[in-house]
Amino acid sequence: MFAHHYACLRAAQWPPRDEATAFDTHVLACILATGLAEAEAEGIAVTTATGLDAGALVDILTAWFPLMPRTPFALDAAPNPAADMEEGMVRDLLLEHRARPAAPHGGAFAGGVDMSDGVALAAGTGSPPDGRLSAWLAAAIARRAMKDDHLWQDLGLFERPELGRLIARHFPALHAGNTQNMRWKKYFYRRLCEAEGFVLCTAPSCAVCTDFADCFGAEDGMSRIAQVRREVARAA
Repeated sequence: MFAHHYACLRAAQWPPRDEATAFDTHVLACILATGLAEAEAEGIAVTTATGLDAGALVDILTAWFPLMPRTPFALDAAPNPAADMEEGMVRDLLLEHRARPAAPHGGAFAGGVDMSDGVALAAGTGSPPDGRLSAWLAAAIARRAMKDDHLWQDLGLFERPELGRLIARHFPALHAGNTQNMRWKKYFYRRLCEAEGFVLCTAPSCAVCTDFADCFGAEDGMSRIAQVRREVARAA
């Protein structure tokens, strides 16, 4: 289950060197734990659940979770996570707006992931985001955005503000454009429509739209950890 996989990943991680890398590690643990739990429940590959190919997962485990056993991921037989057109468009949107690194300064993250100077961070303090990690997150976010729940839940995050912090850190230009705190899935598709030169909304402005709550309403709900706690309490 999610809670078990998340705990195992956190126990197997490299010690984070600052607040920013600690947050990245938490996000990765959430995504991987969600992928493992979904793979077990639905009989699919972790690559299919996360949108990350086997090579990316190996690199992530090596760099961030070196003590995590590889067996649960079953990567030897895992297929490449082919993306359909819709998912690919969301991924490309994220990639276009990811934090752009400057010239590498030669630093390295524990475990061998190269680090480079980036734009000013919009969330958290510490190391700038790693370029490869941002690309992997773009793929994972795009894959999970195809699911039915709120995006922060689909990613396995603990609360919605974590999603805002994630996007602010790795996709700051995209985050800066969401000035009205639109739901992130809605915002992604709004940006895609604008890029194609058309709009789906017929209202003259968001303020008078009858579907306002669908785009800007609270993204309430229980995190996977909270759901586990409730199930344990009910069983006690």
